[in-house]
Amino acid sequence: MNKPYMSLQPTEIALLEAASRIYAARLVAGQVPGGGETEALGTAVTEAIRLARVIDESVMADKELD
Repeated sequence: MNKPYMSLQPTEIALLEAASRIYAARLVAGQVPGGGETEALGTAVTEAIRLARVIDESVMADKELD
């Protein structure tokens, strides 16, 4: 049996966590129509990336101070 393997980098993990929260919130709010799951997932990922970019442009992290 072939077992899928995935190794995410820390940034990818953070984006996954944000996107999954966005998607879950939409599910709970009833904003994901039946059959629209794939599109809603893509939108959640896009929004998570957009949020990360806004944060990156707005905040200087400790390691960026060097």
